[in-house]
Amino acid sequence: MARKEHHVVPNPNGGWDGKRNNAGRASVHGDTKQEVIDRTREISRNQGTELIIHNKDGRISGSDSHGNDPRSSRG
Repeated sequence: MARKEHHVVPNPNGGWDGKRNNAGRASVHGDTKQEVIDRTREISRNQGTELIIHNKDGRISGSDSHGNDPRSSRG
């Protein structure tokens, strides 16, 4: 079973997109990376998915877990 993820990625035509993994269309589009991160994080929290944030070169710059985290950490 594939992990449920949302990704923040650069749009080839400018700006940034927030999209579910394997989705054809973006759920969120914006001019700035931060506005797309904020809006996509909200969707990710509501849907209990992982949020993966990419740089312009495609490399992962950060992530947040909003799903069922398998680690049992205290604190």
